[in-house]
Amino acid sequence: MTGGVRVAVMPDSFGGTLDAVQAAAAIGAGWHAGRPDDVVVLAPQSDGGPGFIDVLATAFGGEVRTQTVTGPLGEPVRASWLLHDGVAYLEAAQACGLHLLEQPPNPSAAVAATSAGVGDLLSAALLVGCRTIVVGLGGSAVSDGGRGASDRLGGCAAARRLLGDVDLIVATDVDNPLLGPTGAVHVFGPQKGADESTVALLEKRMILWAAHIEADCGVAVADTPGAGAAGGLGAVLLAWGGRRVSGSEFVAEQTGRRAKIAAADVVITGEGRLDSQTLRGKAVAVVAAEAHRAGVPVIVLAGQSTLPVRVVPNLGEVHSLTHHTGSIEEAIANAGPRLTDLAAEVAARWDPAAAATVELAADPVEENAAESSTVGE
Repeated sequence: MTGGVRVAVMPDSFGGTLDAVQAAAAIGAGWHAGRPDDVVVLAPQSDGGPGFIDVLATAFGGEVRTQTVTGPLGEPVRASWLLHDGVAYLEAAQACGLHLLEQPPNPSAAVAATSAGVGDLLSAALLVGCRTIVVGLGGSAVSDGGRGASDRLGGCAAARRLLGDVDLIVATDVDNPLLGPTGAVHVFGPQKGADESTVALLEKRMILWAAHIEADCGVAVADTPGAGAAGGLGAVLLAWGGRRVSGSEFVAEQTGRRAKIAAADVVITGEGRLDSQTLRGKAVAVVAAEAHRAGVPVIVLAGQSTLPVRVVPNLGEVHSLTHHTGSIEEAIANAGPRLTDLAAEVAARWDPAAAATVELAADPVEENAAESSTVGE
């Protein structure tokens, strides 16, 4: 082997199997095994979903506080949030994440799941006097439109008053509206266990809830981009005066991502499920786009990929754990070691001289339905 290169490892979380920090460590260990002369820089990423708090705490420290809140099905769960320089950083998935369900998603859970625990976290941040609160959205089990969180804070109007002098920042890269065919229920409901009849039920419930938000808060948010994030939790946060920012862009600023990409010879990113939603601005797509603009080649390691080609426009060279292990079950059961193995295999074959960036395409790649199960959301 000739002299080493500089490798920036920047994955998002792998659903309920690995958070972004764990995924970065697994990839970094594998790459080092395959190319021991390379310099590997770990910079885990998030778009606001699971791992948001861990990524930020790794980047700049702060005090991680943990408390008991209401879980997605009403059970008590332990949830963490970050306090740094008077700013509270909350992660909705800590309180109502899909990974917190004790059984596979099903129609009953899809109907019952509540965002009440997010209200508990907001209350905790307010109680210590935080006047800036950042809420990361993604990876939720809920389709309640934020009603659970609203009830915890005394209702929509009361919550809007409580948060009136707070700079409420809604960090998400999901731009879906609350209602309709591209809304929270139709797009994300099936991932949370909703079958066709349950999707119809939840959409009717969401329509009524959207009307209630508008009547109670005097704000129409149903069609606002991002209102459908985290099962519609984005809707109430926006109605309470929140301002939406790109979760991946927010994390980029906090982790010095652009400087790390510019200094790299190759960028490795990844997530649990690579599909057409990835190309709509999720962390992996944003990292890849930044690398391409900097002229740095990208390798994507995913839990699974439903995209129909191995080299994906707008992303790069794609490798999946399901293909590597031969089954989704094995990819989920042993995600960390298998991700390390995959990274080592890719590293051993990778040729810096032959690597090239992938040109950005005008149109996103359509999702291939051949693999319908998920490794993460």
